[in-house]
Amino acid sequence: MIEEIAASCPGTLAVCVPGLLGVNEDVELPLASTGKLLLLAAVAQGLTAGQLDPHEPVELTEDDYARGSGLLIGLSARRWTIADLALLTASVSDNTATNALLRRLGLDRVDAVAAGLGLGRTRILDRIREPRLPVHPPAFALGTARDLAALAVGLDGDDPWKRLMLGWMAHNTDRSLVPALLPHEPEDREIPEAVPYPGVWVANKTGTDAGTRADVGLLVGTRRVGYAVLAHGPAGREHDLVLAVREAGRVIAGFAH
Repeated sequence: MIEEIAASCPGTLAVCVPGLLGVNEDVELPLASTGKLLLLAAVAQGLTAGQLDPHEPVELTEDDYARGSGLLIGLSARRWTIADLALLTASVSDNTATNALLRRLGLDRVDAVAAGLGLGRTRILDRIREPRLPVHPPAFALGTARDLAALAVGLDGDDPWKRLMLGWMAHNTDRSLVPALLPHEPEDREIPEAVPYPGVWVANKTGTDAGTRADVGLLVGTRRVGYAVLAHGPAGREHDLVLAVREAGRVIAGFAH
């Protein structure tokens, strides 16, 4: 089934549910905003280890501001706490908040956290840029479905940083990809032990860019399933990429019950 969906996708569809499902899971693809998960992991680890103060104010600079997803570019306040910026990054994929956090932590710190999580082929290359020009790195982030699905599965644990990060992801307002065709309550933020068939609980992070649609997260039904779905194809065929990701979501949901 998943092979047929991948074959009909205009480009590359990479899907991974560790130990259960995989197609093109080792193909390195642009991640769009799903790459922000690496930054969120670094922030969550720093906060719960006491290395970062959730109330520390971060003053936005002109270089932080980036068009595209988010709210800060339309709001007047210029100072936000680290915890505020993390929630904005997770919930509305705020590009300005992402850039401010990347500047505060530094790419080296984010790289070190990614390496510690075993994400050997997934990394953030640059800050968010709108537009991205030929002189810039080719993408905000690159990686594989295998790496990102492993990260999602690993979040299903009792470590404080994992619970914090899943809580942020549960606030994601974009349920248009993997969860779109699945019965779920988009405003349910509390992590449940189980959800009766056919419903699921969702904590996810999506990514949208020209030629890219991506979704990484955790589904909770009667079983818990971490997943990554990355779709990359020709610009102008994004709607077809969306349809492929949604159909992959139906397949993934079958493992949650």
